[in-house]
Amino acid sequence: MNPKDPDPARNPYRSLGRGMAFVASLLMLGMFYLYFQNSLQARNHPNRDLQIAPGAELVLKRSGDGHYVFPGTINGRPVSFLLDTGATLVSVPAHLAEELGLEAGAYQQSITANGTVVTRTTRIGALAFGPFVLRNVPASLNPGMAGDQMLLGMSVLKHLEFTQRGDTLRLRPLAGE
Repeated sequence: MNPKDPDPARNPYRSLGRGMAFVASLLMLGMFYLYFQNSLQARNHPNRDLQIAPGAELVLKRSGDGHYVFPGTINGRPVSFLLDTGATLVSVPAHLAEELGLEAGAYQQSITANGTVVTRTTRIGALAFGPFVLRNVPASLNPGMAGDQMLLGMSVLKHLEFTQRGDTLRLRPLAGE
């Protein structure tokens, strides 16, 4: 076996070189994937690890799609909130009601961005995010919401002062609450 043998069928070093080049290419693609995956996660979910500022203030960064999305809990169970100043109540996907310990109440009509929907009233025993904990929060169970994200509406936001500058939103408790 001569490495300079012109007959490729008899030269094992040539196929070994191609195999190593293929493996190196796969490793490079994997490294690019991990790098860009982390970059996308940071851009699309900048609040996944909430930073709580001194004085019970919560600072949120806008995600890549222009929304403020952040983790919290409903009745002690982890959830993802999307801040929605256009929502009157906290809106919970109806398929999560049992998992979150929520009881469906009276039927009501809710006007959403997707049109009018029949929802059910409910009350959230404990809703928490960052330094904030609210109890007995009015909410609705929306059967039209397919995902796992909760809309954090004005039934919560009315208890907070919020200021937006650029891509940063600061939430603070209202004076006297």
